[in-house]
Amino acid sequence: MPSTARFDRPQPWAEMAPQLVDVAMGRKPADLVIKGGQWVNVYSGEIIPDTDIAVSGGRFAYCGPDASHCLGPDTTIIDAAGRYLVPGLCDAHMHVESGMVTVTEFCRAVIPHGTTSMFIDPHEIANVLGMEGVRLMHDEALTMPVNVFVQMPSCVPSAPGLENAAASLGPEDVAEAMSWENIIGLGEVMDFPGIAANTPRMTGEVAAAMRAQKTVGGHFASPLLDKSFHGYVAGGPADDHEGTRKEDAIARVRQGMRAMIRLGSAWYDVEEGVRGITEDGLDPRNFILCTDDCHSGTLVNEGHMNRVVRHAIACGVKPVVAVQMATLNTAQHFGLERELGSITPGRLADFLIVNDLEKFSIDRVYGRGVKLSDEDGLGVELASHPYPQSARNTVKMKRDLVPADFDIAAPSGADTVTARVIGVIENQAPTKALEHTLPVTDGRVTGDLEKDVCQIALVERHRATGGIVNGFVAGFGYTKPCALASTVAHDSHHMIVVGTSAQDMALAANRLRAVGGGVTLFSGGKEQALVEMPIAGLMSDQPSSIVAQKAERLVEAMAECGCTLNNAYMQHSLLALVVIPQLRISDVGLVDVRTFEKTDLFV
Repeated sequence: MPSTARFDRPQPWAEMAPQLVDVAMGRKPADLVIKGGQWVNVYSGEIIPDTDIAVSGGRFAYCGPDASHCLGPDTTIIDAAGRYLVPGLCDAHMHVESGMVTVTEFCRAVIPHGTTSMFIDPHEIANVLGMEGVRLMHDEALTMPVNVFVQMPSCVPSAPGLENAAASLGPEDVAEAMSWENIIGLGEVMDFPGIAANTPRMTGEVAAAMRAQKTVGGHFASPLLDKSFHGYVAGGPADDHEGTRKEDAIARVRQGMRAMIRLGSAWYDVEEGVRGITEDGLDPRNFILCTDDCHSGTLVNEGHMNRVVRHAIACGVKPVVAVQMATLNTAQHFGLERELGSITPGRLADFLIVNDLEKFSIDRVYGRGVKLSDEDGLGVELASHPYPQSARNTVKMKRDLVPADFDIAAPSGADTVTARVIGVIENQAPTKALEHTLPVTDGRVTGDLEKDVCQIALVERHRATGGIVNGFVAGFGYTKPCALASTVAHDSHHMIVVGTSAQDMALAANRLRAVGGGVTLFSGGKEQALVEMPIAGLMSDQPSSIVAQKAERLVEAMAECGCTLNNAYMQHSLLALVVIPQLRISDVGLVDVRTFEKTDLFV
């Protein structure tokens, strides 16, 4: 039976300092010595050859040219053989739930890819389970052999009045969470109009975090760098990951924010964001790399933060700078510079042995001085972390759906209509606000495959109200009768169904009701792919390797139906995110995020 004991962090540096001094002076032996490596020093920006590092009690004690004096009869000695010694990678902003798995399984997937610190915002589960969901992930995070810090969700729901989540959190909840052991800050403040307008909810939450001297995460999704942007910065958010252009990253840094630049499964913002460094010569210290959202297929098969660092280097960032942007810069931002983010004395001994820096191919991963992964894969046992029954059975629908539930009635006497259509943008989170002329058949408006317009429906799934909002979406490229349904629908996480066939839409929705949530694709009346996610309708309770296989099958099935977008499921899951322009769907209707108002389906 695997142990359920948590992997405790080493003692604080203050308490360990005498022991570290003795090891550095040669009076006591180190637990571990790595000899002959190339030290990627993120403080000086150098790669220093022929370096030894000594570890004691899970912290670095000595980093220098010769650690022979640190050796004892029980010291483990590893020959780096000229390979690079790199600090463990940090993901500055991410959502575990996007990986389709629990915190434990997420760590199982990413540790071999060199991620040793994560800053997670569990606002997905918070929208379904409220404070219980945050606490469940907070407590699970504490049991991991790597550092999983939690940001208290700030926007549950993300846009009050424009959507209804299963829970509602406010300043009192934030103030309570600030006292929890593993809360590092306030999660991304998506309600940027609320900050600009000084609404009591948002000003209260930010104030609670700032009084606790915690970092406030940002999320300014508007492309307009006008007075609302300046008001947002003045309101307290310290970083932002929603910029998709070079000028967005530059604007954040100039205002004293950290520009977080993401490469997720479907968000490709690094190439644009790093141009502020590679073309304009800006100081890279306030640029940070992150993923935001990666599904399990990406994590298992392509990587995590190693993938982001590799991509940044390919975009022209110097290797050492790219490493800084995924280590020291992140640690400094969250006030953890003296704890992690570098290979220097006193810090947690989180480090990688890398054989090729530009390709960022990792041979070994150490966390807190313990070898966690090598060429053979994960080398530590991660105990399963069961979720209680209260976190399950969250797909609450009044009844099974029928094809007629997706009928869209045309205005009386119309032969055609001009409809507002959500336009998907490949590899980006924003959408377009399109208008298309669509046909009317027997009094009903239908999609138009020639124009790449299909139907979208948001099905209420928290309170079994029976509510269904229908609309149109373009850009998926479906060419066959099909439907994709998902209970992952950022951020209120109702059910989104997109399809070209009302019959398949009903079948897909009912299938998710039956299995307790997840994502499924039906085509021609038959199920083509299914990823069950019974935990809050957001996460699987299966191993990450199995979930990755199912996620890959989902991508294949979408392609078989004509969808050629990169990781289109991620775009599907964001179609209800009413805090990112331009057009979205929610349980209250179609929302124009440029004005933060409901709008009519027909022009």
